[in-house]
Amino acid sequence: MAGRNVASFHHGRLGTDSFTFARLRAQARYRHAVRILLMTWDFPPETIGGVGAHVDGLSQSLAKDGHEVCIFTLAAPGVVEDQVVADVRIIRAEVDLPWLPDTDSVAFVSSGNHHLTALYAHLGSWRPDVVHAHDWRAAWAAHSLATMCGVPLITTFHSTESGRHGGNVPDGDSASIHSVESWIANTSHRVICCSRFMQREVIDGFELMPDQVQLIPNGVDVDMWAPHGEQQRNMLVLAWGRVQYEKGFQVLAQAIGRLRGRVPGIRCVIAGRGPYLPELQSQVDIEGVSDLVQLAGYVSDEELRSLLHEAGCVVIPSLYEPFGIVALESLAANAPTIVAR
Repeated sequence: MAGRNVASFHHGRLGTDSFTFARLRAQARYRHAVRILLMTWDFPPETIGGVGAHVDGLSQSLAKDGHEVCIFTLAAPGVVEDQVVADVRIIRAEVDLPWLPDTDSVAFVSSGNHHLTALYAHLGSWRPDVVHAHDWRAAWAAHSLATMCGVPLITTFHSTESGRHGGNVPDGDSASIHSVESWIANTSHRVICCSRFMQREVIDGFELMPDQVQLIPNGVDVDMWAPHGEQQRNMLVLAWGRVQYEKGFQVLAQAIGRLRGRVPGIRCVIAGRGPYLPELQSQVDIEGVSDLVQLAGYVSDEELRSLLHEAGCVVIPSLYEPFGIVALESLAANAPTIVAR
């Protein structure tokens, strides 16, 4: 999936109007900058879902507000282990653990968190004022580092395992992931959600006090997606995102088949990567629409903007959608947008 430039979060000035931690308020009296350590499993250029794009945009917005921002994330091919980009320091850990089975995602992630925690040695004398985890896959490392540094822990939930399974928690990995989510939610000083829907889901699912869960909506860089010049839209139906069952792309493929004889020239591009991609290709073949539906895989921001500006419509067929940042990007591009309810 294309990396997205998320902006306008204004988590900045921690301890003034965003949070009410006494320690950060006291620090803010003496200096504007807060030292923030962001922890994420997903970050460009290896972005698969929206978490990486969110953290990328958030970190840049915080840095522009004058804060000191460091990100701990995974190594990526051809990317320097320790670098500064747009005033944000990014330190990467190699977490390749070939002796663990591919099917045991919880074991892989928990072991990988040891490597994320070890990145602390790169910081030298720099110490964070706050640690901010993004989803369960960075939970163990974020909790350990916040405890070691004696600073508040904040966790942003971009989705939940229960929500991804229609409100149920199957046995096996899903039950383990749900337990980790509940643990990190209840041990964090504050929890952030991007929508009221997610706020309710997290409060109810993890039995949190409402005042512990802060609502901070996502945002996009409108100028980045805005069209320039006259638009020539055609019969292209466009969809993109992390390719997983709950995104509903299989429903869109079925709908395209039904429109074949009714809308001459219709075609569909579904862009993105994810674990459901092989199954989605099978669904496209079963529906007999492989000549109409293209599974494009990863597309760059430039390619996505080009597709957006020619698309007759953007369809968001999600069965479960905590926020739907694709809708913001589509609307910013002035594309007709159809969403599932």
